[in-house]
Amino acid sequence: MSQRIAYQGPTLSVLMEKTKFPNGKVVDLEMIKHPGASAIVPFETKTEVLLIRQFRPAIGGVIWEVPAGKIENESPSACAARELREEVGRQAKILEALGSVLTTPGFTNEVIHLFAAYELEVVPSAEEEDEFIEVVAMPLTAALDLIWTGDLRDAKSALAILHAARREGLLAP
Repeated sequence: MSQRIAYQGPTLSVLMEKTKFPNGKVVDLEMIKHPGASAIVPFETKTEVLLIRQFRPAIGGVIWEVPAGKIENESPSACAARELREEVGRQAKILEALGSVLTTPGFTNEVIHLFAAYELEVVPSAEEEDEFIEVVAMPLTAALDLIWTGDLRDAKSALAILHAARREGLLAP
């Protein structure tokens, strides 16, 4: 139907959109348009992954995550490779797609593409000015424990780790 931009920023757009539902009802909705993102579970070894602890001002603290970032006029896999280099200083010989996640479909179209990265090589990292990141190596089983204990609450990261663990045979199909 019709839409207008209520806010346009460097990362996202907020639209006011007149939407017609399947039952014929028409309502005005706020929607956030997002270019999408990629998230990566980097395997340092067959059993060890690299997670990051990142300061997130929106929630007022440091949280556990997998490396991730916004797609910038590139494919999801190119974004994953770039974010892997920038955030953890690694380049993958093998990058495997794990699936994708709709972050919050009630108000945004954001899709995060999930990947596992294998056969890593050390390269210079390029942490951005608005990032504070600590890279932590740990067994994949310890990353799973962070999910089960509630210490890792970031949804994209939890789902990426669960997909990777299943691919590695740690979770039943």
